[in-house]
Amino acid sequence: MTDMTGWSVERLHADHAQALREARVLYDSETDHQRLRVLENPTFGRVLTLDGVVQTTEADNFIYHEMLSHVPILAHGAARRVLIVGGGDGGMAREVLKHRSVEHVKMVEIDAGVVEFSKTYLPMLSQGAFDDPRLDLVIADGADFMRITEGGFDVIIIDSTDPVGPGEVLFTDHFYGHAQRALAPGGILVTQNGVPFMQGAELTNTMRAFKALFSDWTCYLATIPTYAGGPMALGWGTNGDARSVDLPTLEARYKAAGIETNYYTPAVHLGAFALPGYVQRLMP
Repeated sequence: MTDMTGWSVERLHADHAQALREARVLYDSETDHQRLRVLENPTFGRVLTLDGVVQTTEADNFIYHEMLSHVPILAHGAARRVLIVGGGDGGMAREVLKHRSVEHVKMVEIDAGVVEFSKTYLPMLSQGAFDDPRLDLVIADGADFMRITEGGFDVIIIDSTDPVGPGEVLFTDHFYGHAQRALAPGGILVTQNGVPFMQGAELTNTMRAFKALFSDWTCYLATIPTYAGGPMALGWGTNGDARSVDLPTLEARYKAAGIETNYYTPAVHLGAFALPGYVQRLMP
């Protein structure tokens, strides 16, 4: 067997593994929920892993966070209240709070340890988001919160881990049903649904639930180097008509928002919904 000393090896998939060289390990500790590690890699910068699976990196996190936040917010056009489930590293809150029109962001994270060590070891992800007065951080189980919330959210972002361990409950039909009820009229639910080439069943199961809950349901794609196996699928569900927004309208909203992005553009927004055949065939 090849000596992998000095490498962080991810074995999320049965037939595929990936490895990142560890130039330095900055943090390695078990919490009540999972094993947290932060390492430094020459290409990806600081890397966060949970139970050996890469969650986010300093270098390419902007792609995931921009596409899971700006797409629904700019498609909606008037989002005031946003709910983030997960996202303990603060990257999603960072992007959502770039929108001055967003008045309130509630973030529900199950593991207080993730938040605290992210502030210390991954401050470049949150960039001060935890100090924004519009952010209300709740340490709680996301599924429990969703079941009892009064709702009224214009956008709900499920920034979950993969459907194993603590994140598994965030991929159930019951959870999606509670999320749908927590949306305000015209609200949008977006979800992290893995890499379809490697995790096709995950996307199919979520889309089956969305089909029963929403008049407009699909996924859109973003290519993120960290998540090997092709583009990542981001689930989309709404009972409004936000996906019909045209390019000039998106461009006007993007300009008015005054935000700076490194991956998202209005044209990329629209193009992300164009699905290749193998992804279309995963739709129920």
